[in-house]
Amino acid sequence: MASDKVSLLSLVVYGQHGVTAEEQAVGRPFEVDVEMRLDLRPAAESDDLTATVNYAEVAALVSQVNASGPFRLLEKFADRIATQVMAACPVEEVTVRVRKPHPPVGLLVGAAQVEITRANSGTATELPSCEDD
Repeated sequence: MASDKVSLLSLVVYGQHGVTAEEQAVGRPFEVDVEMRLDLRPAAESDDLTATVNYAEVAALVSQVNASGPFRLLEKFADRIATQVMAACPVEEVTVRVRKPHPPVGLLVGAAQVEITRANSGTATELPSCEDD
């Protein structure tokens, strides 16, 4: 497993995800982190974007997943993001964190967060490209 990472941190999307009818009707901002593990040596040696993950494309994937909701659970939202990143990008592993700032739990809470990690069972040479077809 590669120890190198490309990360997107605190990407903000507006969604209507949640269990309550009010959350689904009104919506709120959500913060998303996506950490992708892959071997970055080819990109470092070549200085070529096609040898790494294009994080602008990953941000677009997060936006597309967000728009495909609403999701009742943060777990489903995070899993859908991870699945899309694993399918579209040349990564060995992805960790996705989704935060809901100030969730409606009856107490003052900074955020609720779900973190999931998914690994590709293939080798780096078998992984797809993150470039648009």
